[in-house]
Amino acid sequence: MLKRLLLVTVLLAAFASFAVFAQGTRTDLVVAVPDEPPSLDPTTNASAAIDQILQENVYEGLVRVAPDGELEPGLATAFEVSADGLVYTFFLRQGVVFHDGRPFTAADVVATFERDRDPKTGHPNPSYFAQIDQIEAPDAATVVFRMKDVDASFLSLLALGDSVILPAPIPQDLASRPVGTGPFRFVEWRTGDLLRLERFPGYYRAGVPHLERVTFRFISDPASALASLLAGDVDLIARIPAETALSVKDDPRFKTVAGPQNLVQLLAMNKARAPFSNLKVRQAIAHALDRAVIIEGTMFGYGIPIGSHLTPSSPYYVDLTWLYPHNVDEARRLLADAGYPQGFSAVLTLPQNYEIHVRTGEIVADLLERVGIHLEIELVEWGQWLSRVFNQADYDLTVMGHVGKLDPGAMLSNYGVETPNYYYRRGYSNPVLEGLLTEGRRTVDLERRKTIYAQAQEILAEDVVNYFIQDPYQIFVMKAGIAGFSPYSIYSIQVADVSWSP
Repeated sequence: MLKRLLLVTVLLAAFASFAVFAQGTRTDLVVAVPDEPPSLDPTTNASAAIDQILQENVYEGLVRVAPDGELEPGLATAFEVSADGLVYTFFLRQGVVFHDGRPFTAADVVATFERDRDPKTGHPNPSYFAQIDQIEAPDAATVVFRMKDVDASFLSLLALGDSVILPAPIPQDLASRPVGTGPFRFVEWRTGDLLRLERFPGYYRAGVPHLERVTFRFISDPASALASLLAGDVDLIARIPAETALSVKDDPRFKTVAGPQNLVQLLAMNKARAPFSNLKVRQAIAHALDRAVIIEGTMFGYGIPIGSHLTPSSPYYVDLTWLYPHNVDEARRLLADAGYPQGFSAVLTLPQNYEIHVRTGEIVADLLERVGIHLEIELVEWGQWLSRVFNQADYDLTVMGHVGKLDPGAMLSNYGVETPNYYYRRGYSNPVLEGLLTEGRRTVDLERRKTIYAQAQEILAEDVVNYFIQDPYQIFVMKAGIAGFSPYSIYSIQVADVSWSP
């Protein structure tokens, strides 16, 4: 009897300890992000900051991107493509509901893409849907896209934040109150402070998400973000500068996750303005700059040099970094040939909330000063950059990162379309390039596509349409107890599978 009593006592103590431990396991997460979204509707605003927080957390698409970069089922469990590549049939997931309680059906898909295609909507990338001829819903669980022409990139475009599915009729206040089918639903947005999400109990994936609440805090200053982490106010810092991450790399309380993010960082030149309309000036700039110096100075080596508007994450990437090697004497000679023997002055407009782009700009200014090009650095807040630089192309030079797309057709297409929105395309026209990009979108054969996009990249690099710098690593620093976090090759911080480990 005594042995039994002792055994019972031990077991009760063990269960009590487990209960206390279980009760102490956290179900909330606080994430520091460097930039605040200007809107919460990715279908009417081009800012990647929207996708960073909401894609696959609040909004979902027909297909999604896995951590390894491959496409996998999303709101569509399967799809079929006709032999001629002109008909896409999607079979929709059953038992899905939107955060407002409405059931997800084919009617929502049709309404979403009809809205995306409507010029009045102001979709930031209308070219994504230009080849859609008709969208049909033969039943509530099936959607058929009939295309005007073959578009080999179409499926990958459906996995981007621009193609998330919205409820029909489309809410009019998505910019401030997003509604999706994701694992978390929107709670509040305090401008200049934070955005909060909570677990959606009606989510279709059993046991997901693990967290009850997720708060994204907008902390643009890396030092302040790190201080918040050290103080315990923040659990995870997204896309932190390399030197900040290095400062805690030996601290057992934290861990670091880093890797390429499929981001094209470039120095954009306004080719509609002199002297950047002159090819020799652009070539001189390319010779004056040094990618190795920029990568070391901005990422402490945690970056991959690139020579085109694709990154090594893409199977279509061609290494053209050798084309204009760092050569100060050659840069000065080209400037003299272009009519600027004493150099010139220009303004370099930088988004102040992106530390990496600001630092890159400072190094660029220093390198160009050595060949007689004097740059006045102008720091602007993010909304002003979007308004002036992105939308109006009101700039001389700027530094920005372009989120990598899953298909080269989507990534390079903007170089072949004359539109004021694509600031980095302004003032440049090349019929050969446009022909290649059109052919690439219509070609299904993989090897032929590789040849097409190799030629397109060579044209962009040789003409120095922009100076392509690096794919900087995305670096996340977090508390050691966080489990299940994975970086993605798209600009999205996905937390559905994140939990706190024992």
